[in-house]
Amino acid sequence: MSRPARPVLALPPWLAHTLRAQRGPVPWSAVVRGALAAGPLLLVAVLAGRASLGVVAAIAAMLAGINDRPGSRRVSVHRLGVPALAGAVGLLVGTTAGDRLGAVALTLLLTGLGLLAGGISAVGPVASAAGTQLLVASAIGAGMPLPESGWLRALAYLGGAAWLLGLRLALPTPGSLVGDFRFDGERDAVADVYDAVADLLDAVGTRDATARRVALTAALDHAQDALTGPRLRRYASSSTERRLHAQYAAALPLAEAATALAWAGETVPARASEGPRRLAAAVRGNTHTGPLPAPSRSAPALRALDDALLHAAEAFDRDRGNRDLHTRRRTAADLARSVFGAGGREYGLRVALCFGASAASAQALHHTQWYGQHEHWYWLPATAVFLVKPDLGPLASRVLCRAAGTVLGALLFAGFAAVLPRPEGLIALVALSGALIPVATRHFAAQTAVVTVLVLALVMVGGEPQASVSRIGETLLACAIVLVVGHLPMPGQRGGGVRSRLATADRAAHAYLAHVLRESEATSARREADAPRMPYEPTPPRTDPRAVRWTLRREAYRALAEARTAIALSAAELPALARHTEGADAIVATLEQLVDTTTACAVHLDDSGRLTPWHRARLTELLEQLAQERDRAGLPGPRGPETPDIPLAG
Repeated sequence: MSRPARPVLALPPWLAHTLRAQRGPVPWSAVVRGALAAGPLLLVAVLAGRASLGVVAAIAAMLAGINDRPGSRRVSVHRLGVPALAGAVGLLVGTTAGDRLGAVALTLLLTGLGLLAGGISAVGPVASAAGTQLLVASAIGAGMPLPESGWLRALAYLGGAAWLLGLRLALPTPGSLVGDFRFDGERDAVADVYDAVADLLDAVGTRDATARRVALTAALDHAQDALTGPRLRRYASSSTERRLHAQYAAALPLAEAATALAWAGETVPARASEGPRRLAAAVRGNTHTGPLPAPSRSAPALRALDDALLHAAEAFDRDRGNRDLHTRRRTAADLARSVFGAGGREYGLRVALCFGASAASAQALHHTQWYGQHEHWYWLPATAVFLVKPDLGPLASRVLCRAAGTVLGALLFAGFAAVLPRPEGLIALVALSGALIPVATRHFAAQTAVVTVLVLALVMVGGEPQASVSRIGETLLACAIVLVVGHLPMPGQRGGGVRSRLATADRAAHAYLAHVLRESEATSARREADAPRMPYEPTPPRTDPRAVRWTLRREAYRALAEARTAIALSAAELPALARHTEGADAIVATLEQLVDTTTACAVHLDDSGRLTPWHRARLTELLEQLAQERDRAGLPGPRGPETPDIPLAG
């Protein structure tokens, strides 16, 4: 007689998230940049007799190092530069306000900055990083008295961030000296797209197909971002970059055909994935594609896959890159909708309350001399800024990780400070901590511990006495403030961030569907007029009539991925917060099915010129299911110029 299986203890989502860490290879290039950033800057400043300016520059390099993630060099200019500019402005404002305003007026000003930065953070990851640096630098400027003027501090801050950015642009990535190393990030990103297409083809007809399609979306998003960074000229100026643009554009029909095959669920020949893998190897090695596997044209999606492979092989041998990377620029109305919409308002209010309350508490403790005789009160509001950011995980997870990381970091620093010579030992500790940041970012507690050691070493070099115990107390107080404010009722409906991203994904999915159905109607009208229809042939990317469709498809899948991330984050909150977004996961799953079905319809339309009744019936079924799920979750349906009524008959 077999024994009954023991029940598996399931951790609550918020605790499971706290214990989860990211995995992956060590980013050695980022480790080298971290070691060469804050430590050397501080050393030069100390040798020049300007230790306080070195502290400011090293703090800017540290914050830039936290944002130094894998990607192309061009994207790093935007990812590191924009937050650094915001931080310099915050440092200037904070320094000026700290010198001229009283405690009450300063608290009101910082609260207003929190409202502004919180709303801006809803725009996207770079805007969120900019909002964070704006608030952290304003707290440091107001609460860390230094002899230099605000303008000089701001210039030192910009110099520190520019130093790390210069290292990012100048140093090659190890093992990336194939061709022009300046584009190693773009090359890896485009190659990952072809690998993701091959992985999806291998998973067709299995349980892994959905996860592989999600991975393909992530790879396309990453490649799109890598190729669309800021540039001095409007279009790609080198043959290497133009070729990468052409290779990325050639991957879009491959991704479309692979998604249609996954939607159909019928297994495909094993050789179907060989072609994309050879293309991926050609991108990484900067070589020609070589022979491709024999075609298999037994179904519309397989015929589309074969045609896309042939077109990709042609694109690999030319450098006339597609100027259109199938992105739509966000208009001023889109940005205003993000900042002043439900998500921006809710997050802005929460950041303002946390930042204002922590600044007020810090000044009250400072004026009552709870800190002793020193005047540095910036730690409490700066800690609250990191705690209130949803980018770093659910609220309970952030609080636990921040508390544990600060305690560990403060205790480690107390031990180091007791034995290391000053200032050379502390400078070496800063360099070591900077090198560890790229690895520590895999877990918020580890990142907090490393940053705590680094900052405490910096400020001690700048003249602040050892303050590990007080930093632990301030961190715990900030945790309490953010926990309370995070659970306070807010005006309007809770879960505004999730609802906003879900509404964006809903609009994008319907815009994509409407465009494909308009293509179907136009094709049917040509057939009724006996107009000759040309067979499907790959056309040059610049004049490909499918370009608008690919732009809408990319936008739909990107919006769905962002909504899925926000929903997963909300589901891992404490039950009091997670209940406000119940049912959102069902809506985004149905939207993903709708977009997958639309993609399959588009591929079938290219092959036959018309949609079958079965395709239309499936679309109708999904739209009805989506309407029911929206009603249950209390979300309005998409209406507006981008999502007109969609005729499904005929």
